[in-house]
Amino acid sequence: MSLEIDDDILENTCKNMIETILYCLSNAYKGTIYSIGSPPRLIAKRVTSGIIDEDRKKIRWGFPQSSEYNPPGKPWEEYMDMPDRPLEAMAWCVERQKSWTADDPENDSRGIRTYLRGKTEDYYHMEPVLVKKEDLNLGIYSNVEYPKNFKGEIIWADKEYVVVAVIKIHFKPHTIKRGSHETEVIKKLSKMLGTELLSWKLKRDSIRAMETLARDRINACNILADSLRNVLTKTGLIRSLIKQEIGFLRNRWEELLLKELHQKDLIDIQNSFLKLNIPPESAMHWIDRKITERWKTLMEEDDIKDRDRVMNLIRDLKDSIYFGKRKEVLESFKKIPDSIKNELAELLYNENNRMDSYYLNRLIKVLKSPQLDIPFKDKTIKSLSYLKALHETMTYLERNTNFLINQVMNGCNENSPSRC
Repeated sequence: MSLEIDDDILENTCKNMIETILYCLSNAYKGTIYSIGSPPRLIAKRVTSGIIDEDRKKIRWGFPQSSEYNPPGKPWEEYMDMPDRPLEAMAWCVERQKSWTADDPENDSRGIRTYLRGKTEDYYHMEPVLVKKEDLNLGIYSNVEYPKNFKGEIIWADKEYVVVAVIKIHFKPHTIKRGSHETEVIKKLSKMLGTELLSWKLKRDSIRAMETLARDRINACNILADSLRNVLTKTGLIRSLIKQEIGFLRNRWEELLLKELHQKDLIDIQNSFLKLNIPPESAMHWIDRKITERWKTLMEEDDIKDRDRVMNLIRDLKDSIYFGKRKEVLESFKKIPDSIKNELAELLYNENNRMDSYYLNRLIKVLKSPQLDIPFKDKTIKSLSYLKALHETMTYLERNTNFLINQVMNGCNENSPSRC
């Protein structure tokens, strides 16, 4: 079993992934991706490492001077769990196909090897990159020899996936926790990286089977594939992160209004929605689907008293969704000028789903108003600024991709500016 990806392509793909994570997660400062070779040796080898500067504008690439995982890498028998040596997070990720988060370095049971070398372990998250066995043609009748752990048990024998890489992201002290949204972002990106690495393997196989095709058409498809991979990997993530950041901001805005206006009943009503963190329009559908329809069915089947009270409570719950933009609430909140709070409410409860540069510029401008005092305002401005820059890059890439799709699908004719 081998993905058979050229070293240059593998390195560029991994750099692309690390760049995405470091620019999107403001508390991350270093990223490393290790490739995991074919069984039974499962050689873990550092592909690339990147550190972002303090201004978060440039990434410095390169390997540490000395590391057991630098090329040619470290085979399974040297990093797997053994009773007579320190445990490694790499072994956990590879054998169990699960992530490892070091959110308490001093008590990290898998960071002692670094401690023994005289270095202080830091805060990090490691995530395995998984690919389905069937996608690699590794069925139950394949003759692949999987390695054993120290107990003599064969690993991965009953698993649906194999580990092809491991992502390690370092964070600023005390800014990472197990199960936090940062770990969820990395987990989603690990799936995308697995898909992208597999796509490179499939692409290589396809090229071998299509060597008789015209070189210019192959080159055009290569360019299209490159653009499509970048769009699929980054665009969805960036838009998701923008919506998530605006959702957090909307929650803080409502918390501020509730606190200032002493609306304790509404605080209780909105507690569940603070965890859901979904846009208002989606929240309305959620209530109708999860609550209203079930109550209507229940009241039709059983003799439920206080039907009006139930429906009134559901109505109050719906009203609470738009609490932060209600006219009477905004008029009661006197600490912020009308122009600022009205525009902020309009932007936070935007229902047309547009997250373009114009929208983000307006939101950032409002947030920069000195009269607006919302918790973590500076962090939100910085995050939205980074995401806006990435979104603009993706918009340009989408236009380029659409052009290439048109060229490949329609072909080139004699009147084309540049002929195939």
